Amino acid sequence: MPQQAAPPKCPSCAEPVEPGDHFCGACGHDLSVVAAPQQDHPTLAMASPVQGDGVDWPAPEPPGSDSTSPAPHLPADLPGTDSGGKPLQPGEPAAPGVRFDRPAEPDEYPLQAPDPRAAAGPAAAAPDPAAGDPAQVCVACRAGRVDSDGYCENCGHAQPRERDHMERESGPVAAVSDRGLRHHRNEDAFAVGHTTLPDGTPAALAVVCDGVSSATRPDDASLAASRAAGDALLAALPRGTHPQQAMHEAIVAAGQAVDALAGEGAADREHAPHQNAPACTIVGAVVTDGLLVVGWVGDSRVYWVPADRGAPPARLTEDDSWAAQMVAAGLMSEAEAYADERAHAITGWLGADAYELEPHTASFKPDRPGVVVVCTDGLWNYAETAEEMSEIVPPDATERPLHSARVLVGHALDGGGHDNVTVAVLPFPAPSQGAGSA
Repeated sequence: MPQQAAPPKCPSCAEPVEPGDHFCGACGHDLSVVAAPQQDHPTLAMASPVQGDGVDWPAPEPPGSDSTSPAPHLPADLPGTDSGGKPLQPGEPAAPGVRFDRPAEPDEYPLQAPDPRAAAGPAAAAPDPAAGDPAQVCVACRAGRVDSDGYCENCGHAQPRERDHMERESGPVAAVSDRGLRHHRNEDAFAVGHTTLPDGTPAALAVVCDGVSSATRPDDASLAASRAAGDALLAALPRGTHPQQAMHEAIVAAGQAVDALAGEGAADREHAPHQNAPACTIVGAVVTDGLLVVGWVGDSRVYWVPADRGAPPARLTEDDSWAAQMVAAGLMSEAEAYADERAHAITGWLGADAYELEPHTASFKPDRPGVVVVCTDGLWNYAETAEEMSEIVPPDATERPLHSARVLVGHALDGGGHDNVTVAVLPFPAPSQGAGSA
């Protein structure tokens, strides 16, 4: 866990206080009082309220903390509602309900094997075709054979994993995921797909999950969650389930899939089945010909980038994170909160050791074409505001979503690639792709 940056201070007069103090000794401020949490609204209302979208949806049931009414007009990129819990005070150590989404890393993180995307160089010897399958030749020494455990028998280097770099297109939506340049494996996962609604109109979806690195098996958690959520959406939408309700149910299904990993292989499930359980965050989007629905738990994000770059972009999600709580409670400015080394402590995640699952969902009805960018913090750390994200999205993103996803991943790698990075791009409105799903 990161070291505390500074001793705790009174939020009223900024005098130092002790962790166990209930009142400030200088001004008498009640240290147990925090600002009331904001309602779970997206960061910006787009165009008109979500009414009369042209599809005869069954009325969705209010699912807990979901935002089912039009959002108020808030500034773009206002970070953060809390997840229903008490915000942490500055200097307060992370308590149950808060976990750091990555361990501390050195400035130079050695890779297990050379990046296979880099050119081998003119001096690299070509593998001998007579030696067998070229895919089983070590990417490092270009001579040794790879054993069943994925290591070179000659030089000992671990070989790139299948998930180090993944790309997929499904109808109008595309996604790209990359290990990055510092992590030894890719702990992100995604699911993309397209289908048709009961009236024949098209719908596209994307789900992106980011494994919590400090947990066990984060790569398994993100993969299980993304698959469960994607399958749930592809099953629910053709039945006529309202997309916002379908998104809520998909996140619940994802949470159940991650919960199920906690007891796998445990010798005694009664004693510690949830200790440091597998965990991940989740974010998803569904687009139709007139409706945009988002849902999330954690700090992965959805951005709206209009095709007309003269119109304002927007961030459509609010992080479940320590930094967002500090800003929402009025205890720190946005710049101060996100500069703190505790900024990426998350207050919401999927996993057996999480508090009660409270999916956030919201619906929008944009009044113009554009693209929806669904991403992990491996990207938005290098383009945090909606304006910054809009600047790096290619102008032809609505026509070339896969190319655009590659460009956005490349932006993160060029910026340092300190984390895994996953990006999905969905054009809005969803273009017709014919019947069926993928």
